[in-house]
Amino acid sequence: MIRIGIVGCGRILAAHLQGYRILREAGFDNFRITALCARKIEDAQMYAKRGEGPAQRPPVSQSPGDPLAIGDEYVSDFQDEEVALYTDYEEMIANGPVDAINDFTPHGLHHLVAEAACRADKHLLTQKPLAVTVAAAKRMCDTFEAAGLTLAVFENWSFKEKARHIRWLLDTGRLGDPQIFLFGNVGNWWTPDQVVAQTPWRHVKHLAGGIALDLGVHQLHLARMLMGEIESVNGTAAVIENRRHYPDNAGYTQWMDCDADDTFNASFKTHTGGIGTLTASWAGHGGGTLFGGGPVLYGSKGRVLGDDLTLDDGTVHNIADLFSKHCDPERKEREFPRGVTNDFATAQLDWLHAIEEKRSPQTGGRVGLLDLASAFAILESDLTGRRIDIDEVLDGTVSAYQVPINEHYQIQ
Repeated sequence: MIRIGIVGCGRILAAHLQGYRILREAGFDNFRITALCARKIEDAQMYAKRGEGPAQRPPVSQSPGDPLAIGDEYVSDFQDEEVALYTDYEEMIANGPVDAINDFTPHGLHHLVAEAACRADKHLLTQKPLAVTVAAAKRMCDTFEAAGLTLAVFENWSFKEKARHIRWLLDTGRLGDPQIFLFGNVGNWWTPDQVVAQTPWRHVKHLAGGIALDLGVHQLHLARMLMGEIESVNGTAAVIENRRHYPDNAGYTQWMDCDADDTFNASFKTHTGGIGTLTASWAGHGGGTLFGGGPVLYGSKGRVLGDDLTLDDGTVHNIADLFSKHCDPERKEREFPRGVTNDFATAQLDWLHAIEEKRSPQTGGRVGLLDLASAFAILESDLTGRRIDIDEVLDGTVSAYQVPINEHYQIQ
C-alpha cells in the first residue's frame, strides 16, 4: 500500500482526485491519500471530506476536456481513511504518514518540494514542467537517481487516448515513418487579456511563467512521443498583452503587468530528419483559432487529422476504430489498464506501478528534463536570434534566459 501525501490544493487538484477515484472504482487498491498540504488549512479542508470544510472554488474553465473545468471531487469520495492536513510541506514530507508525494504546486516550488522529498526518502510525482530551470531539473534527476527513488513528471498528454492510438499507428507501420508535425492554437483560452487560470505567477518571467513553459512543454512532449527526439529548435516568443486582469477574492477586478511570454511560434527538427511547427497563444482578439482541429501528423504513408487516418490510396479510417479492431489485447491492457482511459488516472497509475516495480515511469524525470529543455530552447532561441540545439540547453552552454530565474531561486 502506497501512502500518498499531496502538496498543493489549488483548482487542478480536483482533476487529480477524479483520476484517483477512477482508479479505485476500477479496482486498483494499491494506494491511499493520507495527507493534504496547502498554505492555508482551509484550502486543504476543501478537498478532504465531502460535506465538511469550506466550499471548493468554482472551476475557472468551461472548455470541454480542460482539467481546470473539473470540480466537486473529494478524497472521501473514494476512501474511508482519514486524511491528515498540513500547512507546512516540509513537516508533512518529513514526519507525515506518507511514502510518496504528489507535488501540484506552482513551478517555483517543484525543486524545493523535490529536495524535501529526497531528504525524507520519498518518491515523487511532480506537476509539469519538471522545474523552473534546466539546472534545477538536472539536480532533481541526479539526486533521485542516486537515492534510488522514483521521480516522475505529471505529463498527461502522452496518456490521452488519441496520443496512444497514434503511437500505435506508428508502431504497427500503418502511418509509416513520422515526417511532419503541426500543432497550434491562438486565443482559445484566456483570450485576449485574462490572467491564465486566475494565477498571476504564470505571467511573471522570474517565476518561470509564460506559455512556453506551461502549454509549450505539453506540445513538445507530444511531439517527442510521436516524432522522436528533437535535435534543434528555432523559436519566437512575445508578450502580446502586457496587462491582464483577474478577479480577486472579493470579486473585484485586478490588473497586473506581465513580462512572461503569452505567445510563441517554434519550428523543430528531429534527429531522424522529421520537422514540426508549434504555435500557442493566450492572446488574440476576435475569437480563438485551433489549427487543424488539433495535432496533425504526416507520416510516410498518410496523415492523421482530427480523429481520422487518411492513407495515400485515399481511404479514410477512424483511428479509434482501427485501434479497437486491430490492436492486440495485451497492448490494449497496457495502454488502458482495466479499460481506464482517463489520462490523469493512467498517468498516476503508471507512477504507482513504477514505484512497486522499481522501474522508471513512462514520464520519468529524464523525460521531463528533455521536455523542459525543448521548451527553454524556444525562449533561448528568441533571445539569441538563432536556432538552438537541445544539447546546448541541456549542458548549460546556452542559458541566458534562465539566468534571472536561477538567480531568483538561488540555483547554482
